[in-house]
Amino acid sequence: MKAIELNHPLIEHKLAILRDKNTGTKEFRELIKEIGMFLCYEAMKDAELEEVEIETPIKKMKTGKLNEDKYAFVPILRAGMGLLEGVTSVIPNAKIGHIGMYRNEETFEPVNYFFKVPKDIEEREVIILDPMLATGGSALDAIDLLKSKGVKKIKFICIIAAPEGIVKVEEKHPDVQIYCAHIDEYLNENKYIVPGLGDAGDRIFGTK
Repeated sequence: MKAIELNHPLIEHKLAILRDKNTGTKEFRELIKEIGMFLCYEAMKDAELEEVEIETPIKKMKTGKLNEDKYAFVPILRAGMGLLEGVTSVIPNAKIGHIGMYRNEETFEPVNYFFKVPKDIEEREVIILDPMLATGGSALDAIDLLKSKGVKKIKFICIIAAPEGIVKVEEKHPDVQIYCAHIDEYLNENKYIVPGLGDAGDRIFGTK
């Protein structure tokens, strides 16, 4: 599956503010939330609806409703938490898991330190949340962990993606669809996305 990039003037506008180094923590968080919501809408385009009968003020009718119990969001800590409020506004009853990882600053490889997901995770469609898809290391580890628990359908939502990270995920997990607001140019020598937006976690939580 090829990565799906949102091409929309409003997304580009919000990304311009998000990328600006002068954008403060409050506005940065709000924009991450808003873009996350748009990405979730895109990721749910193939959602299957169950037929139900309701009664409007005018008449009874049959319509489609989403079974929210079939979904789970799994943010990669800590930056992935920034996307959580936006996506849960779209599917508020989805269960939530957490995967804790940090980047070894010498090897640039992800180090896992926490994994907690719903007991019936294998019965759900799982959407992984991480604002940045850079080297792809964290994404691959998260996908591997979820598949080891029996998860069959996985999607990956991010704000910014590097071509190198997309290639890694597509090569190892061609069944995982990537949704991003923008595909950037490349990774620099420190494995940061260029032009990127800096360290998403630090900017979300105001730790730098």
